[in-house]
Amino acid sequence: MTTPGLTVFVPVYNEEAILAENTRRLSAFLAGLPGSPPFEIILGDNGSTDRTPALAEALSRQDPRIRWFSLPEKGVGTAFARGVGMAAYPAFITVDMDLSIDLSFIPRALALLETHDIVIGSKICGDQKRPAHRKLASNLFIRLAGALLSLPFQDYSIAAKGWRTDVARRYLPLVDDLTFYVVRVVHRAMRDGLSITEVPVACHDMRGSRFNLVHEGFYKFGNLFLLWLKTLGK
Repeated sequence: MTTPGLTVFVPVYNEEAILAENTRRLSAFLAGLPGSPPFEIILGDNGSTDRTPALAEALSRQDPRIRWFSLPEKGVGTAFARGVGMAAYPAFITVDMDLSIDLSFIPRALALLETHDIVIGSKICGDQKRPAHRKLASNLFIRLAGALLSLPFQDYSIAAKGWRTDVARRYLPLVDDLTFYVVRVVHRAMRDGLSITEVPVACHDMRGSRFNLVHEGFYKFGNLFLLWLKTLGK
Protein backbone atom coordinates (compact mmCIF):
# COMPACT_ATOMS: atom_id res chain seq x y z
CA MET A 1 0.00 0.00 0.00
CA THR A 2 1.38 3.38 -0.97
CA THR A 3 -1.26 5.64 0.59
CA PRO A 4 -1.65 5.73 4.38
CA GLY A 5 -4.96 5.41 6.11
CA LEU A 6 -7.54 2.83 7.05
CA THR A 7 -11.25 2.24 6.79
CA VAL A 8 -12.84 0.38 9.70
CA PHE A 9 -16.14 -1.18 8.71
CA VAL A 10 -18.76 -2.12 11.30
CA PRO A 11 -21.95 -3.91 10.21
CA VAL A 12 -24.82 -2.90 12.47
CA TYR A 13 -28.28 -4.31 13.09
CA ASN A 14 -30.54 -3.02 15.89
CA GLU A 15 -27.62 -1.59 17.86
CA GLU A 16 -29.24 1.47 19.44
CA ALA A 17 -28.16 0.41 22.95
CA ILE A 18 -24.43 0.44 22.18
CA LEU A 19 -23.96 2.25 18.87
CA ALA A 20 -23.04 5.74 20.08
CA GLU A 21 -20.80 4.71 22.99
CA ASN A 22 -18.90 2.01 21.09
CA THR A 23 -18.48 4.11 17.95
CA ARG A 24 -16.96 6.90 20.02
CA ARG A 25 -14.75 4.38 21.81
CA LEU A 26 -13.59 2.99 18.47
CA SER A 27 -12.96 6.47 17.09
CA ALA A 28 -10.89 7.45 20.14
CA PHE A 29 -8.82 4.28 19.77
CA LEU A 30 -8.14 4.97 16.08
CA ALA A 31 -7.23 8.59 16.81
CA GLY A 32 -4.58 7.39 19.23
CA LEU A 33 -2.84 4.97 16.86
CA PRO A 34 0.94 5.49 16.48
CA GLY A 35 1.70 7.83 13.61
CA SER A 36 -1.89 9.13 13.62
CA PRO A 37 -2.90 7.55 10.27
CA PRO A 38 -6.02 9.06 8.71
CA PHE A 39 -9.07 6.90 9.24
CA GLU A 40 -12.79 6.59 8.72
CA ILE A 41 -15.43 4.44 10.36
CA ILE A 42 -18.23 3.17 8.12
CA LEU A 43 -21.36 1.99 9.92
CA GLY A 44 -23.26 -0.38 7.65
CA ASP A 45 -26.83 -0.62 8.84
CA ASN A 46 -28.63 -3.58 7.33
CA GLY A 47 -32.32 -3.79 8.09
CA SER A 48 -32.46 -2.27 11.57
CA THR A 49 -35.93 -1.68 12.96
CA ASP A 50 -34.86 0.44 15.94
CA ARG A 51 -33.16 3.86 16.16
CA THR A 52 -29.84 2.63 14.78
CA PRO A 53 -30.05 4.59 11.47
CA ALA A 54 -30.97 7.84 13.24
CA LEU A 55 -28.13 7.43 15.73
CA ALA A 56 -25.65 6.63 12.96
CA GLU A 57 -26.71 9.75 11.08
CA ALA A 58 -26.27 11.86 14.21
CA LEU A 59 -22.78 10.47 14.78
CA SER A 60 -21.81 11.26 11.20
CA ARG A 61 -22.94 14.86 11.65
CA GLN A 62 -20.80 15.18 14.76
CA ASP A 63 -17.66 13.67 13.21
CA PRO A 64 -16.94 13.63 9.44
CA ARG A 65 -14.69 10.61 9.94
CA ILE A 66 -17.82 8.58 10.70
CA ARG A 67 -19.84 7.61 7.65
CA TRP A 68 -22.90 5.42 7.38
CA PHE A 69 -25.44 3.88 5.07
CA SER A 70 -28.67 1.98 5.53
CA LEU A 71 -29.94 -1.03 3.62
CA PRO A 72 -33.62 -1.95 3.73
CA GLU A 73 -33.06 -5.63 4.53
CA LYS A 74 -30.77 -7.61 6.84
CA GLY A 75 -27.71 -8.90 5.00
CA VAL A 76 -24.23 -8.52 6.42
CA GLY A 77 -22.55 -9.63 3.19
CA THR A 78 -24.45 -7.01 1.22
CA ALA A 79 -23.42 -4.44 3.80
CA PHE A 80 -19.77 -5.54 3.50
CA ALA A 81 -19.89 -5.07 -0.26
CA ARG A 82 -21.38 -1.59 0.08
CA GLY A 83 -18.77 -0.66 2.66
CA VAL A 84 -15.91 -1.84 0.45
CA GLY A 85 -17.31 0.23 -2.39
CA MET A 86 -17.43 3.34 -0.19
CA ALA A 87 -13.99 2.92 1.40
CA ALA A 88 -11.66 5.90 1.03
CA TYR A 89 -8.48 4.22 2.26
CA PRO A 90 -6.31 1.29 1.07
CA ALA A 91 -6.69 -0.79 4.25
CA PHE A 92 -10.14 -2.16 5.11
CA ILE A 93 -10.60 -3.73 8.55
CA THR A 94 -13.80 -5.24 9.94
CA VAL A 95 -14.94 -5.37 13.56
CA ASP A 96 -18.23 -6.07 15.33
CA MET A 97 -20.25 -3.32 17.00
CA ASP A 98 -19.95 -4.92 20.43
CA LEU A 99 -16.14 -4.61 20.08
CA SER A 100 -15.76 -8.13 21.43
CA ILE A 101 -12.44 -8.53 19.59
CA ASP A 102 -9.44 -6.89 21.27
CA LEU A 103 -8.88 -3.66 19.34
CA SER A 104 -5.14 -4.30 19.23
CA PHE A 105 -5.98 -6.37 16.14
CA ILE A 106 -6.50 -3.15 14.18
CA PRO A 107 -2.95 -1.73 14.28
CA ARG A 108 -1.50 -5.21 13.88
CA ALA A 109 -3.61 -5.85 10.78
CA LEU A 110 -2.77 -2.40 9.41
CA ALA A 111 0.96 -3.16 9.67
CA LEU A 112 0.59 -6.62 8.13
CA LEU A 113 -1.39 -5.25 5.18
CA GLU A 114 1.79 -3.52 4.06
CA THR A 115 3.11 -6.95 3.04
CA HIS A 116 -0.02 -9.14 2.85
CA ASP A 117 -3.30 -9.01 0.95
CA ILE A 118 -5.57 -10.45 3.64
CA VAL A 119 -5.15 -10.69 7.42
CA ILE A 120 -7.29 -13.19 9.32
CA GLY A 121 -7.85 -12.64 13.03
CA SER A 122 -8.38 -16.04 14.64
CA LYS A 123 -10.22 -16.55 17.89
CA ILE A 124 -9.29 -20.23 17.98
CA CYS A 125 -5.58 -19.42 17.80
CA GLY A 126 -6.02 -16.74 20.46
CA ASP A 127 -8.03 -16.37 23.64
CA GLN A 128 -11.77 -16.75 23.33
CA LYS A 129 -14.42 -16.48 26.01
CA ARG A 130 -17.46 -17.72 24.14
CA PRO A 131 -20.29 -20.17 24.88
CA ALA A 132 -19.27 -23.80 24.45
CA HIS A 133 -21.88 -24.52 21.76
CA ARG A 134 -20.59 -21.64 19.62
CA LYS A 135 -17.00 -22.81 19.93
CA LEU A 136 -18.04 -26.38 19.09
CA ALA A 137 -19.93 -25.32 15.95
CA SER A 138 -17.07 -23.08 14.82
CA ASN A 139 -14.47 -25.80 15.35
CA LEU A 140 -16.50 -28.33 13.40
CA PHE A 141 -16.98 -25.93 10.50
CA ILE A 142 -13.30 -25.00 10.40
CA ARG A 143 -12.16 -28.63 10.46
CA LEU A 144 -14.55 -29.47 7.65
CA ALA A 145 -13.43 -26.46 5.60
CA GLY A 146 -9.85 -27.60 6.03
CA ALA A 147 -10.66 -31.15 4.98
CA LEU A 148 -12.83 -30.30 1.97
CA LEU A 149 -11.11 -27.19 0.63
CA SER A 150 -7.59 -27.55 2.03
CA LEU A 151 -7.99 -24.25 3.83
CA PRO A 152 -5.34 -23.95 6.55
CA PHE A 153 -6.89 -21.06 8.48
CA GLN A 154 -8.77 -21.17 11.76
CA ASP A 155 -11.42 -18.43 11.57
CA TYR A 156 -13.92 -17.46 8.86
CA SER A 157 -16.15 -15.13 10.85
CA ILE A 158 -16.85 -11.66 9.51
CA ALA A 159 -15.11 -9.70 12.27
CA ALA A 160 -11.38 -9.22 12.84
CA LYS A 161 -10.46 -9.43 9.17
CA GLY A 162 -8.12 -7.10 7.32
CA TRP A 163 -8.22 -6.63 3.57
CA ARG A 164 -6.35 -4.52 1.09
CA THR A 165 -9.26 -2.55 -0.25
CA ASP A 166 -8.35 -3.19 -3.88
CA VAL A 167 -8.23 -6.93 -3.17
CA ALA A 168 -11.64 -6.88 -1.46
CA ARG A 169 -13.08 -5.01 -4.44
CA ARG A 170 -11.61 -7.55 -6.85
CA TYR A 171 -13.54 -10.37 -5.16
CA LEU A 172 -16.87 -8.60 -4.62
CA PRO A 173 -18.61 -10.84 -7.19
CA LEU A 174 -18.06 -13.71 -4.72
CA VAL A 175 -19.83 -11.92 -1.85
CA ASP A 176 -23.32 -13.17 -1.00
CA ASP A 177 -25.96 -11.61 1.25
CA LEU A 178 -24.90 -13.35 4.45
CA THR A 179 -21.61 -14.58 5.97
CA PHE A 180 -20.18 -17.36 3.81
CA TYR A 181 -18.40 -14.85 1.58
CA VAL A 182 -15.35 -14.95 3.88
CA VAL A 183 -14.73 -18.61 3.05
CA ARG A 184 -15.43 -18.12 -0.64
CA VAL A 185 -13.11 -15.11 -0.98
CA VAL A 186 -10.27 -16.61 1.08
CA HIS A 187 -10.49 -19.86 -0.88
CA ARG A 188 -10.31 -18.05 -4.24
CA ALA A 189 -7.57 -15.68 -3.07
CA MET A 190 -5.46 -18.60 -1.85
CA ARG A 191 -5.87 -20.36 -5.20
CA ASP A 192 -4.92 -17.12 -6.94
CA GLY A 193 -1.66 -17.03 -4.98
CA LEU A 194 -2.40 -13.99 -2.85
CA SER A 195 -0.56 -13.46 0.44
CA ILE A 196 -2.77 -14.36 3.41
CA THR A 197 -1.68 -14.43 7.01
CA GLU A 198 -3.41 -15.34 10.26
CA VAL A 199 -2.87 -13.89 13.73
CA PRO A 200 -4.41 -14.78 17.11
CA VAL A 201 -6.98 -12.44 18.60
CA ALA A 202 -8.62 -12.23 21.99
CA CYS A 203 -12.41 -12.42 21.89
CA HIS A 204 -14.76 -11.90 24.81
CA ASP A 205 -18.38 -12.30 23.71
CA MET A 206 -20.45 -9.53 25.22
CA ARG A 207 -23.80 -11.01 24.21
CA GLY A 208 -25.42 -13.91 22.39
CA SER A 209 -25.20 -14.40 18.65
CA ARG A 210 -27.22 -12.03 16.47
CA PHE A 211 -27.81 -14.93 14.05
CA ASN A 212 -30.23 -17.85 14.29
CA LEU A 213 -27.64 -20.54 14.92
CA VAL A 214 -29.72 -23.35 13.38
CA HIS A 215 -30.38 -21.40 10.18
CA GLU A 216 -26.78 -20.18 10.11
CA GLY A 217 -25.55 -23.77 10.46
CA PHE A 218 -27.61 -25.06 7.53
CA TYR A 219 -26.57 -22.08 5.43
CA LYS A 220 -22.85 -22.28 6.14
CA PHE A 221 -22.42 -26.05 6.03
CA GLY A 222 -24.63 -26.25 2.94
CA ASN A 223 -22.61 -23.63 1.13
CA LEU A 224 -19.39 -25.32 2.18
CA PHE A 225 -20.47 -28.57 0.53
CA LEU A 226 -21.63 -26.71 -2.58
CA LEU A 227 -18.27 -24.97 -2.88
CA TRP A 228 -16.48 -28.29 -2.42
CA LEU A 229 -18.57 -29.90 -5.16
CA LYS A 230 -17.80 -26.96 -7.43
CA THR A 231 -14.07 -27.41 -6.89
CA LEU A 232 -14.34 -31.10 -7.80
CA GLY A 233 -15.52 -30.10 -11.26
CA LYS A 234 -12.42 -28.03 -11.95
